Formats: sequence, structure tokens, C-alpha cells
Amino acid sequence: MIGTKRTGACALVLVALMAPGGVAAQLPRGNVATRGPITLDDIYSRVRRQNARLAAAHARTLAVAAQEPSAGLLPDPVLQLGVMNVSLPGLRADMPSSMVPAVQLMQMLPFPGKLGLSGQIAKQTTAMAELESAESWWEVRSRAAMAFYELYEADRQIEVMQETLGLLRDFERVAKAMYASGEGRQSDVLRASVEVARMDAEIQRMRAMRAGAVARLNGLLNQPADSPVAAVALAPLPAELPPPDTLRQWAEASRPMLARGRVSLEQAGTRRALARRELWPDLTFGLQYGQRAGEMGTERMGSAMVGFSLPVFAAKRQLRMRDEAAAMEQMAHADFADMRAVVNARVSELLADLERDRTLLRLYRTDVLPQARATVEAAFSSYRVGTVDFMTLVDARMTVNGFEQEFYALLADYGRAVAELEMTVGREMPASHALLSEVS
Repeated sequence: MIGTKRTGACALVLVALMAPGGVAAQLPRGNVATRGPITLDDIYSRVRRQNARLAAAHARTLAVAAQEPSAGLLPDPVLQLGVMNVSLPGLRADMPSSMVPAVQLMQMLPFPGKLGLSGQIAKQTTAMAELESAESWWEVRSRAAMAFYELYEADRQIEVMQETLGLLRDFERVAKAMYASGEGRQSDVLRASVEVARMDAEIQRMRAMRAGAVARLNGLLNQPADSPVAAVALAPLPAELPPPDTLRQWAEASRPMLARGRVSLEQAGTRRALARRELWPDLTFGLQYGQRAGEMGTERMGSAMVGFSLPVFAAKRQLRMRDEAAAMEQMAHADFADMRAVVNARVSELLADLERDRTLLRLYRTDVLPQARATVEAAFSSYRVGTVDFMTLVDARMTVNGFEQEFYALLADYGRAVAELEMTVGREMPASHALLSEVS
């Protein structure tokens, strides 16, 4: 009975070891919702429609744009109504200069060029708000990609871990049967039990990581954090990328952050030109109408006046405004130089990361995984003739599963780097003849 039990258990685990996909072929993929898999393009489309930050950025752009038409207009005129030169204390309008009522209209005219520069600053502010909104899209898009690839990595690693767990449980049964028959060792049983518990804990840890990725993705989609997210499907990724100089040129032409920096430079120059005009006086024109009762009937009178501002505190106000504008222009130049340097450096860094991941993926696919699987077959052959023990065979298969987890992690890292590179240059990567995918 015991020998029969041991033989059956050995047969079970050996079939599991050698079968393509192993135990995981009968398990749900990634322990995810049963709805159809979603792609990264689906996530992008939903994020564009539902993300609260993008909605706020769009609303801010509309608010800034609403202020633009008024920036180049004259100040509102001032209309004054009253009485003039009435006698006291009786408040009688019987003096020669009395006017009841008196109407006065005043209009301030800024120094020539100020209104035009103010309007130009308003247009530049609107353009900067639009570019900030575009930059927000790329940032949110990148965050969505990070959550997507984290989900993908978790799903695939859970799948591999479930396969490993199934193998370990089969081995535990075999070890117990062999120990009960007197042909095995208790240490094998104990080690198998420990490995089962450890792998189960790893699966729980990975499921917790997946729950965190789901919460982050739901936050980007502006929906409850515990909303279920179906399994994700990985689209092929470009294996060939443009050269660094091309990517930097794309960033100069397409990255909203750099475009906003250039507009900020232009606006700083415009503000400096406006500050230079603040020293010149603004003019004020006025018209006045009044009437009073006279011996021959109603007497009507009119007046006109002109005034101008006096920059008596120019040293502490208008000249300091020039200094401020000059300093702000220097800051804009420094900020833009920093942005450009960061983008150029990030392009090089991401290309290096992508080249590393691409090389490792090729190595895993062509050398590491085939050799590890060949090792399983060799261990199986050796086990059949009794030259290796059963633990060696199972360890070989577990090594394959570990390499499979690393392969999926590298593929997710590659996808994350592609998404960040797209954000860095402000455009999607073009289609490539060579593609990276789960299967060769």
C-alpha cells in the first residue's frame, strides 16, 4: 500500500514537473477578476476621460483663458455724481459757482505700450496654462502605465508562484509517502513543508502588492479604491528605439514642459519691458458737467481736465520693479536650462535602462530559460536512473519558475521605461519592426 502510494505520488509530481505550464495551467491567471483582460490603451482612454487631475487642469486653463480678453482693455471709467460749491450751513445752491447736480467722468489712460504688453502677458499666461494641462496628461499617463505594469508583473508572478506552490505540495506528498515507507528522510518532509509555507506567504505578499497597484490605478480613474480590475493583457513593445539625438529633438519639439519653459522665457522678457514703462506717468482725462438755477433759467456749465501720475517713490517702487523683472528673467533662463538638462539626461538614462532590459530579456529567452529547462530534463533522466535525489529534481524545476518570475519582471520594467520615455519626449514611440512580447 505504501509503495503504491509513493509510486502514484511520484508519478503525479513528475507529470507536473515535465508538463508545459505545470500546475498553473489549471489555475486562474493571476487570481484576478473574471472579466476580459484590459490593455494599456484601454487604461489611457479611461484615464483621459475620468482622471480628476486632468479635469482640474482643464478647468484651470478655461479660467485663465477667461481673463485674457480683459488684460488689454482700458481701466473702467469713473463716474461721479454730486453737488459743488453749495453754501454752508444751509446747503443752498445760490452761490455763483454752485452746481446742482454735478456730473464728472474720469478715464485713466496708461502710458503707450502698457496695455499691449499686458495683453501679451495674458496670452502667454493662457499658453502656459494650456501647456501645463498637456504636461499633466503625460504625467498622469505615465503614472497609469506604472500601475498597469505593476499589475501585469504581479499577475504573472502570482501565476508562476502558484505553479511552484503546486509542485511543492506534490513534493510534500511524495516526501511524506517515502518517509512513511521508510525510504525517505524526515528532513525532506520538513523542508518541503517549510517551502510550501514560504511560497504561500510570497503569494499573499504579491497579492497585497497587486491590491496596492489596483488602488493606485483606481485613484487615477477617479473611482473607489477597491473597485475590481480585470487581468491585464500586455501588447507587444517596440524593441527598436530612435537614437538619442532624435529623441532629444522630439523632446524639444513636443515636450509640454519645455514648451512652457520657452513661453515662460518670453513672458519674463515681456514683463521686463512692461516694468521699464512703469516709470512713465499714466494720464487721466476728465469731463465735468453741472447746472444751477439762474435768473434767466437753468444755467449749464462744462469743464475738462487732464492729470498724470507722479512717480515720487520711483527709487523704491518703479525701479525696484525693474530689478524684480530682471531677476525673474534670469530665473526663467536658469529654470529652462535645468529642464532641458534634466530631459536630456533622462533620455540617456532611460535608453541605457531599456538596452539593459532588452539584453537581459534576450538572454533569458535564448539562453537562461532554455538551459534551465534542459537542466530539469537532465535531472529527470538522472533521477530515473537513481544518480540524483528527488530534491535535486524539484530544485531544478523551482529554479525555472524563479527565472520565469524574473523574466516577467524584466518585461514589466521594459514597459515602464518605454512609458516614461514617451513622457520624457512628449510623444508615443513609433511602431517598430522588432517587438518584445511574452512569447518569442
